[in-house]
Amino acid sequence: MKKVVLLFFLLFCISISSQKKRDTLPKPKWKIHGRFAFIFNQSSFSNWASGGENTVAGNINVNYDFNYKKNSINWDTRIISGYGLSHIGDKGYRKTDDRFELNSLFGLKTSAYWFFSFITNFRTQYTKGFDYRNEPKQLVSEFFAPAYLTFGPGMLWKKSDDLSLNIAPATARYTIVNDFFSGKFGVDEGRNTAFSLGFNLSGYYKFSVMDNIEMENVFTLYTDYLANVGNIDVDYQINIRFKVNKNINMQMTFHTIIDDNSSSKIQFRQLFGLGVNYSFHEKVTYQ
Repeated sequence: MKKVVLLFFLLFCISISSQKKRDTLPKPKWKIHGRFAFIFNQSSFSNWASGGENTVAGNINVNYDFNYKKNSINWDTRIISGYGLSHIGDKGYRKTDDRFELNSLFGLKTSAYWFFSFITNFRTQYTKGFDYRNEPKQLVSEFFAPAYLTFGPGMLWKKSDDLSLNIAPATARYTIVNDFFSGKFGVDEGRNTAFSLGFNLSGYYKFSVMDNIEMENVFTLYTDYLANVGNIDVDYQINIRFKVNKNINMQMTFHTIIDDNSSSKIQFRQLFGLGVNYSFHEKVTYQ
């Protein structure tokens, strides 16, 4: 009996010791991760009876994540940058992707999963974009035309770094254009900016479908109180990554935008290709 009691006592001491070790493990203060990805796809035809055009396409993406956690403060910042070109037969080069976006979400914890938050978002494109459906081609965008700046206070529910939802009922948005696009994208004729105030709902959810497959969902809903009340702008992107090894994966992207100020139709972009990934900056500092 004494041996049994002694055995239970030793097991209890070991469990208490291991629990203390887990409780005293250092918690990350800064997590920084910079990633570079190159996605390539190609099709070639020679004497193909049903026809077809030779195409070569490539996309370069650079993502930079900065995550800060200390006490009740949670601050997540992400820079998303991408550019892509395709060469289609005799038609020459066409732009397939062009994006610069900065997202910053500051949170002050109020309970286990809830934070007072302040969201900031800025997005634009790098180069000129054209509509090739008409001849001659029509200029539809260029650097800082349009550009969107969105910011506002709200409440953040964050279960983990892979699951969060931010509710911002008083979000300001500025739409910026140059003189050429004055009168478009919701900006009045003769002006270069438009202001709106509305409700913003944004969310992020990433999960593993299988051991080597993950799905990432990023969405934003916005409705303006000052104009087109009840009309909702939607920006929803799904990224599915099939991991081959540490540096090589296959990626599928489905991106849908509904915004009456930029287009009367639903905008949709799809990308599939083999990618090479490289982490050029990865750093963790502890509290």
